[in-house]
Amino acid sequence: MESSKPERIESDSMGVLPVPGNAYYGAQTQRAVQNFPISNLRFPRSFIRAMGQIKMAAAQANVELELLDPDLADAIVEAAQDVVDGKLDDQFVLDIFQTGSGTSTNMNANEVISNKAIELLGGELGSRTPVHPNDHVNLGQSSNDVIPTAIHVAALNGIASDLTPALALLQYELEAKAEEFMGIVKTGRTHLQDATPIRLGQEFKGHAGQAERAIKRIRYAANGLSEVALGGTAVGTGVNTHSEFALRVCARITEMIGTPLYETDNHFQAQSSLDAIVECSGTLKTIAVSLMKIANDLRWLGSGPRGGIGEINLPEVQPGSSIMPGKVNPVIPESVCQVAAHVIGNDAAIAVAGQSGNFEINVMMPVAAHNLLESIEILASSARNLATQCISGITATERGPEMVHNGLAIVTTLVPHIGYDKSAAIAKKAQATGESIREVAARETDLSDEDLDRILDPATMTDPNLAPKVSLG
Repeated sequence: MESSKPERIESDSMGVLPVPGNAYYGAQTQRAVQNFPISNLRFPRSFIRAMGQIKMAAAQANVELELLDPDLADAIVEAAQDVVDGKLDDQFVLDIFQTGSGTSTNMNANEVISNKAIELLGGELGSRTPVHPNDHVNLGQSSNDVIPTAIHVAALNGIASDLTPALALLQYELEAKAEEFMGIVKTGRTHLQDATPIRLGQEFKGHAGQAERAIKRIRYAANGLSEVALGGTAVGTGVNTHSEFALRVCARITEMIGTPLYETDNHFQAQSSLDAIVECSGTLKTIAVSLMKIANDLRWLGSGPRGGIGEINLPEVQPGSSIMPGKVNPVIPESVCQVAAHVIGNDAAIAVAGQSGNFEINVMMPVAAHNLLESIEILASSARNLATQCISGITATERGPEMVHNGLAIVTTLVPHIGYDKSAAIAKKAQATGESIREVAARETDLSDEDLDRILDPATMTDPNLAPKVSLG
């Protein structure tokens, strides 16, 4: 918000300083603005929403516990709802690279909600009356349990509402292509060399299985995030909070987000470590690696159109070159690969953050929060984009089936009938002469044409149950 009023003078425990006249934030936030002019990175909307949800639920719980005046609580709840709804996002002005506990951002939220509540009650911004940022908005809380709880809540929201549905869509599109392409037999590849035949649908089935397991993995990681630090206050002992506070707040937030949230039974681990966040980030990295594998397979299979593999056509979404007319590049898979690389980098920073706890608190929570929530967001967006702008429009070419019969790896099915060494000799001769495996085998073995047709049928090689059951005699 642009200030149209003269600056107001506020004070905190370190003295006085000017604050923009129209700002809902106060002295502690302004001091942090001055202390951390590091980057343009800010907490994402998902985190700010989680902070609002926690402050709202805290006020409601404190009324129930008869610790907070109902009229003040009503104003705090209304102000916190504005935070949840994004109406006060411009008041969250602090850099990610700040105090490692996130205290500056917790006070940013406390001051914004306090001043908005004061305004609703007809008071003066910055007066701290009748609603105080610490005594009322932060009642029963500490930055040391609020910030890690907010990270968990925001991540749970993102996983449930964004990432899991995006992965489910990707799985659906891949399974649809697997079914569509199941009748297409092509050359398999290992080490980028020809291998025994596989169905194009089986390759896509493998990709669909990766997406399916990605969903299972992230749901498992979400279970760990459901356990939160709230209620431990400063160091895990719960000083200055009611014994039922966290239980009541967690119940309310569970209703808000539709995902279970519960107070940890060991506050000392919950506040001194970021283990659940590190675990979740590791799962996100696994998903990123999985998406990169899928994207790179698509790039290879669609390479060409004349000088590459060219077994599939990727949707043409934009011109590919500023100098080569008609060139079209696999830009959607390339985008996915870049997202994956970024998520892998985010995970490295989170791993460092996770081991940066000293005794009763971790001191790299803001960067861990930023990277975790960014990874969830961009993985969801790229998975959805890959599904809708690439997978759904893929078509198969005739190139795959055309290469099968001239492939050398189909010699593998001769091994049970003539042995490994004779089969290897046939493969080498076919490579040297340019003949097919069948042509050389017809000349070099006693197998009949009928037997060779049956043994070297590429379709039967894609399903062991269909393969001939003749043993080497």
